[in-house]
Amino acid sequence: MLKKIILKFQSDNKKRLLENFLSLSVLQGANYLLPLLTLPYLVRVLKPDKFGLIMFSQAFIQFFVILTNYGFDLSATREISIYRDNKDKIERIFNSVMMIKLGLSILSFLIMSIIVFSFEKFQHEWIIYYLTFGRVVGQVLFPVWFFQGMEKMKYITVLDIVAKTIFTVLIFIFIRDKTEYIYVPLINSLGFITAGFLALWLIFKNFHIIFVFPSVEDIKYHFQEGWHVFIAQIAISLYTVSNTFILGIFTTITVVGYYAAAEKLIKAVQGLLTPVSQAIYPFISKLVNESKTKAVRFIGKITLIIGGVTFSMSCITFIFADVIVKIVLGTQYTESVHVLRIIAFLPFLVGLSNVFGIQTMLTFNYKKAFSNLLMMASVINIVLAFILVPHYQHIGISFSVLISESFVTLAMFIYLWKRGIRVLEGKIV
Repeated sequence: MLKKIILKFQSDNKKRLLENFLSLSVLQGANYLLPLLTLPYLVRVLKPDKFGLIMFSQAFIQFFVILTNYGFDLSATREISIYRDNKDKIERIFNSVMMIKLGLSILSFLIMSIIVFSFEKFQHEWIIYYLTFGRVVGQVLFPVWFFQGMEKMKYITVLDIVAKTIFTVLIFIFIRDKTEYIYVPLINSLGFITAGFLALWLIFKNFHIIFVFPSVEDIKYHFQEGWHVFIAQIAISLYTVSNTFILGIFTTITVVGYYAAAEKLIKAVQGLLTPVSQAIYPFISKLVNESKTKAVRFIGKITLIIGGVTFSMSCITFIFADVIVKIVLGTQYTESVHVLRIIAFLPFLVGLSNVFGIQTMLTFNYKKAFSNLLMMASVINIVLAFILVPHYQHIGISFSVLISESFVTLAMFIYLWKRGIRVLEGKIV
């Protein structure tokens, strides 16, 4: 009897993991295809200068997305996954996290306003930054962490596709000329906000969550739980998101356009890994609590699969960089070919560092080491950026991020090795 129960439990776990992976694969397929429909159109209509402005504003606002997110996509996901059978507990988690995010969004708006009206570089296009801030509002309203923790990825799939579809359709309807660039962040924000409101409606309707003001103790607890992940995400942003921002500060918006266009292509490739990462994180979190040996064995298999797939994708991107740029971006973006070749192996490096860092270090509770390694990488990236960008512009920032990502991947592997976790072999010694 006990054996039947165990086998049924294992079967249910595998079924849920497969279901979540398929849902997220559909989602990422939409995330991959829909932007690929608009990217070639936008880069040609807006030209490198206005496209660069839109990308610069998104990089700037992304700092506030990170601030309001506060690492909850990992810390709150883990909490929800552990207590998902306890309605009272998940209700407390939901209310605490949403209240914190609301407070952080108000703080973000105030900080953004001060920066925009304090520096001339921002004042000239101030409306662009305020319209782009809608991404922050949408992210606050859309509790991805809740659906991930409950392992109900199908909700994320449907809602995110709704947002992306709205954005895609409206772009082709309203953006016909370079002078209409102002509508791009407006349309983008409307898509995010619509998905956010629909997400809250589903949570209240299907999961019967009731909003009540959380206790001070609960808020304090979730602040502490998210801290190390938040620091890690700030560190990550300093050698990912900030690259576009730093480039915009030291060079022209046109140069930003060359770099951002190539980066968009790489992120589209990296995005194919997202379903795997999001589906296995809550699964590994529970598995670690049950058996660390089984968890490492599972992580070992995932490492070989992700490593092999991403290395192949990176090689293809490197070899056919000129063809890809010509077809997707057009002849005005020939400078993007050099960028694309330099950062072509980021999917491989990021794929491995995701397994070593998020799937292993965080689930094994090495939070502090995880954030420290990322902070070190951030320092390396910032120093290199300030040295290379003034002289080599988009080429310099490309080498900066490549070196930083290489450091992160190698450092995480060495850390786990010293702790006796042989990720590639799938065992603990």
